[in-house]
Amino acid sequence: MKFGLAFASSVGLDPASAIEVAKRAEAVGFESVWGGEHVIIPEKFDSPYPYTEDGKLPTEPDTPIPDPLIWLAYVAAAAPSLKLGTCILILPQRNPVVLAKELATLDVLSGGRVELGIGVGWLKEEFEALGVPWDRRGARNDEYVAAMRALWSQPKAEFHGDFVDFDPVYCSPRPVNANIPILVGGDTPVAIRRAARLADGYFPGTSSTEGLTKLIADLHAALADHGRKPEDVEINAIFGEQMADPVAGVAAMKEIGVGRLMVPAFFFAGPDGLDRLAEFGETVVKPNV
Repeated sequence: MKFGLAFASSVGLDPASAIEVAKRAEAVGFESVWGGEHVIIPEKFDSPYPYTEDGKLPTEPDTPIPDPLIWLAYVAAAAPSLKLGTCILILPQRNPVVLAKELATLDVLSGGRVELGIGVGWLKEEFEALGVPWDRRGARNDEYVAAMRALWSQPKAEFHGDFVDFDPVYCSPRPVNANIPILVGGDTPVAIRRAARLADGYFPGTSSTEGLTKLIADLHAALADHGRKPEDVEINAIFGEQMADPVAGVAAMKEIGVGRLMVPAFFFAGPDGLDRLAEFGETVVKPNV
């Protein structure tokens, strides 16, 4: 089992704590560290958050959410064995050509450690504030993935689509392994179909073992429709309600086929958070890696 420290960028907020969170996670056996994304949170919005029963965002409006790529670049050298991932980056809000260069640069400087978790977004008001169309964001997302993979995989690439259009170009450096693994986030049937079609990993938002079991079964059925195998897409799952009994939780997640447990760093916030992180590493992570 692999363990990722999810949303670590929202806990390591100042320079010293960012470095210390990454170093401590590496020392206690975590395999990866992850940053989430919202460019802005509008003061007022009607869009329902999809991962709570009441549709409310489970943070304060002014909770710091650092840019994940800058945060990951900052901690990369301090913890040289950790994979560096986004959970998630809202891809339709980004310029895919610029993003391809940013990710490839980070991947080269980190020795091939970058993984890109993506989602199409749920907060319409954020898109509006950024001047990005809300409609067809799913199609935009998929085309952006294709354009970035073209830039990453070929010395000279061109792409012609509805949202991205460029004649032959050079975009160097390119990723260490000619590509960057992409995780698709989301619990909807559309997200599952997207993961089955184009992803290297799947990252649902629910932490319910029962809910995950159904989503994984749906993913496997969708993979078969695309001529792919279950092992082609790694399952990444939030380790949330399982924190009530972490040892049993790990066993249950293994049983349903989860490959990486994404442990929210929020569990280790506060004055003694790093000590609790170390204890979790000794009692839960190290015995299971």
